[in-house]
Amino acid sequence: MLAHCLQSQIADHQPHGGVVPEIAARAHLHLLPQLIKQALKQANISWNDITAVAATAGPGLIGGILVGAMTAKAIAAALQKPFIAVNHLEGHALTVRLTHAINFPYLLLLVSGGHTQFLIVHDVGHYEYLGGTIDDAVGEAFDKIAQLLSLDYPGGPLVEKIALKGDPQRFSFPRPLMGKPDCNFSFSGLKTAVRLQIEKLPALTEQDKADIAASFQAAIADCLLDRTARAFALAPHIDQFVIAGGVAANAYLRERLQKLCQEHRKDFIMPPMALCTDNAAMIAWTGFERLQKGLTDDLSFSPRPRWPLKELSTS
Repeated sequence: MLAHCLQSQIADHQPHGGVVPEIAARAHLHLLPQLIKQALKQANISWNDITAVAATAGPGLIGGILVGAMTAKAIAAALQKPFIAVNHLEGHALTVRLTHAINFPYLLLLVSGGHTQFLIVHDVGHYEYLGGTIDDAVGEAFDKIAQLLSLDYPGGPLVEKIALKGDPQRFSFPRPLMGKPDCNFSFSGLKTAVRLQIEKLPALTEQDKADIAASFQAAIADCLLDRTARAFALAPHIDQFVIAGGVAANAYLRERLQKLCQEHRKDFIMPPMALCTDNAAMIAWTGFERLQKGLTDDLSFSPRPRWPLKELSTS
């Protein structure tokens, strides 16, 4: 990896308590040209040194995706180089191969703001879905609880931070779908239980917030461990367990999953923290992996707000 440039938009969205699609798209349009110049300079290369151009083409907020994909297409067309439309989820799925010597297949738990799912990664473009959330993603649940506790955006890291001072056993929150024979998750009922508990308290003290955060986080962890153990049972021949996505940055969840892997004699593998949250390096790496297999895309490829991994082409 010769260069990795990032421009955060958190400050732009913070006053609104979440990502505003229009603001995000305009920021992409404004910031991307300078970021590209910065990356070329950091890598100490020229336009002529580029072999191919990859960009996220979905799934996600379509405004920002359109800006990135159209910019990548323009560069590819001008340089007459291959264009690779990368699925954002495949980027998360393959990042670990950029940083670790890991072979296929491996079991992946993808936990991010918008996605929570188990996949067997058989090869580039070949993913077997074992289960996922039937309502909210883990990251969404953390952000919602942060709002209920009047914490700033992004809320997930702040919930984890105040949970360190809390009692995880003070409140008994539900553990949805635990013990079920599949690998699915559900977090909407858990969010509702937290909201109802907050409404019962006469006044929300700082200790109340910490105890709620700790109890909520413990419930999330119990669900993740139960579902992961079920995934191990469904894929007993796979010894490598990979966790990716922004929620992987949560130390409490990560440590409990590591312990579970030790108990089941599975290898716990995770990309570096900076490559767990959304980043350009994972898209570039996925573009490289697909290019190696001759998987390029026509410039007429249309970005998609929804793009399940099962729809990826491998030929």
